[in-house]
Amino acid sequence: MTETLFGGPTLPPAYPERAAWGTAPKLRAWQQQALDLYLANSPRDFLAVATPGAGKTTFALRIASTLIDSGAVNRITIVAPTDHLKRQWADAAAKVGIAIDPNFKNSDGQHGRGFIGVAVTYAQVASKPMLHRAKTEAARTLVILDEIHHGGEALSWGDGLREAFDPAVRRLSLTGTPFRSDTSPIPFVEYAEDRDGIRRSKADYTYGYGNALRDHVVRPVMFMAYSGQMRWRTSAGEEMAASLGEAAVTKDITSHAWRTALNPAGEWIPAVLAGADKRLSEVRRTVPDAGGLVIATDHEDARAYAGQLKRITGESPTVILSDDAKASSKIEEFSAGEKRWMVAVRMVSEGVDVPRLSVGVYATSTSTPLFFAQAVGRFVRARKRGETASVFLPSVPQLMALANSMEMERDHALDRPEKEDGDGLFNPEDSLMAEANREDKASDSLTKGKFEALDSQASFDRVLFDGGEFGTGGEVGSDDEMDFLGIPGLLDAEQVGTLLRQRQHEQLNRKNRKAPAAAAQQVPAVPDHRMLMDLRNELAKNVAAWAARTGTPHGVVHTKLRTVCGGPPVAQANEEQLKSRLRKLQDWFVGRK
Repeated sequence: MTETLFGGPTLPPAYPERAAWGTAPKLRAWQQQALDLYLANSPRDFLAVATPGAGKTTFALRIASTLIDSGAVNRITIVAPTDHLKRQWADAAAKVGIAIDPNFKNSDGQHGRGFIGVAVTYAQVASKPMLHRAKTEAARTLVILDEIHHGGEALSWGDGLREAFDPAVRRLSLTGTPFRSDTSPIPFVEYAEDRDGIRRSKADYTYGYGNALRDHVVRPVMFMAYSGQMRWRTSAGEEMAASLGEAAVTKDITSHAWRTALNPAGEWIPAVLAGADKRLSEVRRTVPDAGGLVIATDHEDARAYAGQLKRITGESPTVILSDDAKASSKIEEFSAGEKRWMVAVRMVSEGVDVPRLSVGVYATSTSTPLFFAQAVGRFVRARKRGETASVFLPSVPQLMALANSMEMERDHALDRPEKEDGDGLFNPEDSLMAEANREDKASDSLTKGKFEALDSQASFDRVLFDGGEFGTGGEVGSDDEMDFLGIPGLLDAEQVGTLLRQRQHEQLNRKNRKAPAAAAQQVPAVPDHRMLMDLRNELAKNVAAWAARTGTPHGVVHTKLRTVCGGPPVAQANEEQLKSRLRKLQDWFVGRK
């Protein structure tokens, strides 16, 4: 290999093609710093932790080329989580003159002529570890372990990796999320006890989201949270209603309200998809090829969401299903094109690496920190300075906490603390959900078997950004919602914060101007929360009865009542407003005898 490999523009600082502002053709500062550290120590094992979108591929390929040039290695094995990422690695390596075979199968025995190495999946290694050990022993091998946290996914995977790559002369481990929801040890990662006696993973170099954001390497992320009124029937036949994200409710109620919101037959998800599409249209004013991604729970929901997006946009979205043999080519086609939307089940979100993704909809009930970080990582890769990311999500406590801790750096812990961590890493329920994530659909006991979603309405809740919360809530389609959906698509992090504070100030002023008139009409009183809940439940049942009698969707009935009677959505209405809507419903029933 020659010096021209990295002396010109042939290796962009981030894969794919377009690099972030101010970086091409040289390495980014963090990449150069990590490379200097690596070359100074020449370690056999090295763990680099860098936030998604920071350019781990570029860093690894620079090390690979340096080791090949020096004669330290003469073979490369790249291990990735998915088939799509194998091809992505091979494409990136080819751009700098490193020939990697991503089509190698265990049955082949040897990789094709002209290749210096192979790209394989973790599952591929685990199924034939002795084959890969023999290949590793046959040459001076550098093993690049991409997203190494997958190595602890199952005992057989971890054992297989150790068996296969123990003889390697160099091992370079990469991850953007160096933690897991369980205590399975990650192979070739060093663990050290902290002051509490907990053994935690120890990275050789770390480049977190906060640093990357300040360096303009990744995009600032705005989280658009939506709440609303949900109604469902329990397994015991009892009808229940709750506001999404309502405080002081049980985990079961929150879980069922959340899943009711994600039900394609309700009104919540179409309203949120429509809001996300409006946001995408605003972003495309300045970033014409900006795209959106909906992360769905399973194949059935993914297809339903795709149908709703087609009705909203008039364009059929790209649907990525994990059992689709053409999934990888569909991702590549979407990445190179200008289509508006892609819908993927949660199991493939980590493999969906499309730099033009700017708007996301988190339409899954998965709440592990690992999955959330990987999902948000699909939207943060910056191609030029000023691009922003917007992620729409249900307003539930678990997701709000994760969104507010975007810059938190975590390590993988092998020991459980005496008390559960505040970040939920050791939550048994999260461990169960993480186990379910390894399949193409969640367990029936965790998703659709325990209740029946009846109806849902959406309302705009707030925007979360940089640990702060903005917005005073509002109906879908209101000026309060559009204030934030209409934020320009090209802003740096400081400008985003300034504009959000400005919009918040304008909304408060608008509400303050309306307050005197409202105060003149009624004397302020402390609301009776029990009475309000009873009224909401009674209204929900009456709306359901009217919907059944007339064949009108629940959401349409609620909208009509708000139009006729005035006032905010059900979740925000006061006693008098709820009673007014009940009286109007009774009038309708009487008039239809």
